[in-house]
Amino acid sequence: MEPRRRDLLRAGLLGAGALGLAACSPTTPPQGSATASGTAAGGVSASGSRPPSPSVSPSPSVKPVPKAPYLSSPGARHSFDDPRSPWVVVNKHRPLRPVDFIPPDLRAPAVASTAQGELALVNATTATAAEKMFAAASQDGVGLVLASGYRSYTTQVGLYQSYADARGTASADTASARPGYSEHQTGWAFDIGDSGGACAFVPCFASQPAAVWAARRAHEFGFIVRYQMDMEAVTGYLAESWHLRYIGVEAAQDMHSRGIKTLEQYFGLPSAPGYR
Repeated sequence: MEPRRRDLLRAGLLGAGALGLAACSPTTPPQGSATASGTAAGGVSASGSRPPSPSVSPSPSVKPVPKAPYLSSPGARHSFDDPRSPWVVVNKHRPLRPVDFIPPDLRAPAVASTAQGELALVNATTATAAEKMFAAASQDGVGLVLASGYRSYTTQVGLYQSYADARGTASADTASARPGYSEHQTGWAFDIGDSGGACAFVPCFASQPAAVWAARRAHEFGFIVRYQMDMEAVTGYLAESWHLRYIGVEAAQDMHSRGIKTLEQYFGLPSAPGYR
């Protein structure tokens, strides 16, 4: 029988001195400006090129969306490549650069947490937004818990290998990012749990109060549920209702209002169902 997800996570992170977690900065660039590698207003990058068009056809279950919907939304533009950017896109075609990036402003948000060590940290911008979101959930009677935040390159090496050893590489690649390809390493993402403790890091979490609340309201605080149901052909990962990613309030609300489920579709970037 396949090991439970949380057991694999505990095994993969034991050497890092952390608790179990799921597979899955820095300073935000000035509002209204683009970083050296980012996109300027109108979607043209600092180098004069536009973001690449999707080159991988989505599966029949994926609803087509207009090319780069974010271009018609007002607000600042940010880099898709700089790991210090809230819009950095990390997927199976887009590794972190540098591959061993460490956010310069990691801190532990003042929220309920079951994580320890580096896993209790996120970047400063994400921490502030998380504090507001957790407080709002509490006011609604919902207990969000931070279950896993930042993971270093070294930690991801051990975690991914534990999945590969237990399940084989092909299966591991649908549930855990290879080292250097994890959103957790950016500091912009974290996993949540429910204060009731049920269904941690397994599919039934989607029906828990924390997951239901996050799916309905996380966008108000700048977060999206990064890996959603039936989007594996785009993101390359099975659904993870616990994995939240900060992209900023304007972008998150725009994605929500348009019903767009992935960053790849929103930014007009190619799907990344598998490693190249």
